[in-house]
Amino acid sequence: MTPRSILKLAALALMAGTTLGAAKAQDIKIGAVLSVTGPASFLGDPEEKTLKMYVEEINAKGGIKGRKIQLITYDDGGDANKARTFATRLVEEDKVVAMVGGTTTGTTMSMGPVFEDAQLPFISLAGAVVIVEPQKKWVFKTPHTDRMACEKIFEDMKKRNLTKIGMISGTDGFGKSMRDECVKVNARFGIEILAEETYGPRDTDMTPQLTNLKGKSGMQAVINPGFGQGPAIVTRNFRQLGLTVPLYQSHGVASKQFIDLAGDAANGVRLPAAALLVADKLPASDPQKPVAQAYAKKFQDATKQPVSTFGGHAYDGLMILVGAIERGGADPKVIRDEIEKTKGFMGTAGIFNMTATDHMGLDLSAFKMLEIKNGDWALAE
Repeated sequence: MTPRSILKLAALALMAGTTLGAAKAQDIKIGAVLSVTGPASFLGDPEEKTLKMYVEEINAKGGIKGRKIQLITYDDGGDANKARTFATRLVEEDKVVAMVGGTTTGTTMSMGPVFEDAQLPFISLAGAVVIVEPQKKWVFKTPHTDRMACEKIFEDMKKRNLTKIGMISGTDGFGKSMRDECVKVNARFGIEILAEETYGPRDTDMTPQLTNLKGKSGMQAVINPGFGQGPAIVTRNFRQLGLTVPLYQSHGVASKQFIDLAGDAANGVRLPAAALLVADKLPASDPQKPVAQAYAKKFQDATKQPVSTFGGHAYDGLMILVGAIERGGADPKVIRDEIEKTKGFMGTAGIFNMTATDHMGLDLSAFKMLEIKNGDWALAE
């Protein structure tokens, strides 16, 4: 081979490398920090599986206007400090244009300032209303809020003439936030909270607290703001103590794993949740039915696991983000503006209509009141 031929081949190789590098640079980088392991893994694991599943599907169809999505994920294990570290890495090293993640309220609140400072859109998958109130310019969320959960529960209690209740709350970020929201709105529904108890995230027996509630004269129902294993322990202890009043849980336990952990004690428990858990039981006229059924089938076929609302929240967040990029391109500032303009998007959690003053976009009609019957979800009667 002549020196001239060698130089020509080298030039061609350089051009090919440059072209490949340019193509790679066109990928749209999206970040996700999730609690795939640890105490909130039953939320974070289906979230991660959902994001990967749909990013793969979108890329197989050509990406977003010809640009592939590069999903960069980190597992914070439910640790808020780790979450903040990974958020910083996504901003400074990975150079993402947006973030879908934040499994828990605690991890979300630790990451929010990072994305606010970097001016990057952040769609959280956690429940507490404090994530979006007071308003943050760059932070959005897809799950129903804890305030909405309180309102839906109190609405159901009122219909059943249950007006005097006890409350046992987790001291985690979500449990404390929902407790505070319930206390703000109970009087509006004519609900009187007779007694309150709390438990820590590592507590393994809530019998003493529930015994105190049991001894409260006139108590007609109990509500348990919390997530993780705590509510399952509360439910088992509740039945063991022979409490017969209605027990309400939050949407923070809207997973088959809660039923498995609580066992037969879960039967009769009521909670507000997305239509996704009862997709096949919705009337044909329900506009959520096709979306909920399609997601549930895809997730169950791909993972061989029961569907949960938490994976659904990840689906909603990703699709809202993809829609924003399709409409306006991949500049973070434009993405933020387009997310805020989301109107009429039918997700697994309901119909999203976001505005400059509402970075969630769901109303109370998006919630269904469910009851656990024979170890499965059913629409409450």
